[in-house]
Amino acid sequence: MTAGMTVALVGPDGAGKTTIARRLVEELSVPVVYLYMGVSAESSNRMLPSTRVLRALRRRKGVVDRGPGPSRREQSTPPSVSKRLRATARVANRIAEESYRQLVATWHRRRGNVVLFDRHFFADYYMHDVAATSDDPLSRRIHGFFVSRVLPKPDLIVYLDVPSAVLFARKGEGSLELLEEMRHSYGRLADAVPAYVAVDGNRPLDDVVDDVTATILTHRASLDR
Repeated sequence: MTAGMTVALVGPDGAGKTTIARRLVEELSVPVVYLYMGVSAESSNRMLPSTRVLRALRRRKGVVDRGPGPSRREQSTPPSVSKRLRATARVANRIAEESYRQLVATWHRRRGNVVLFDRHFFADYYMHDVAATSDDPLSRRIHGFFVSRVLPKPDLIVYLDVPSAVLFARKGEGSLELLEEMRHSYGRLADAVPAYVAVDGNRPLDDVVDDVTATILTHRASLDR
């Protein structure tokens, strides 16, 4: 049986992950299953019912899930007990959600499919929860341990490298300094995952898709040997 594999397309917002993933689903010459592995409820194509309820309640309160952010140690006021309990509940649901999506990926991978991750929790939280220290909240450290030591890493990470100025022009979010910090964080994944390839994402879309396609097929062929 042909080996299945998991591939994660990662990079800051504006790198073109979703656009390229959609093209790959249509154009790869092997069976592909698309799975969103980020925090955005609007982008998720698989989600636990409990997560849908939690997100709905948070939206009613005007809370927007924006994914990894600055460490709580940057806040001047320690969180109250109620805030700590809510943070613990959120991280418990987050771990359950991540486990569920990983089970979906494992099921498809074992059937010989290429499971294409749009983002990945390990990559997105690498700079924050995975790198958390004793000064950070316990919930963040627990989540960092889970995504780095328990959640399986993708067989291959493809990092779409785009200059910070281009990312900012595409999305208009954050700052050049923050985007550059994120680029360096994604670059450090090379030493933390089984296989890592950086692809120049600041080129015509067809050229980027061709390079990512070749990278996936080459790695898949190596698994078959």
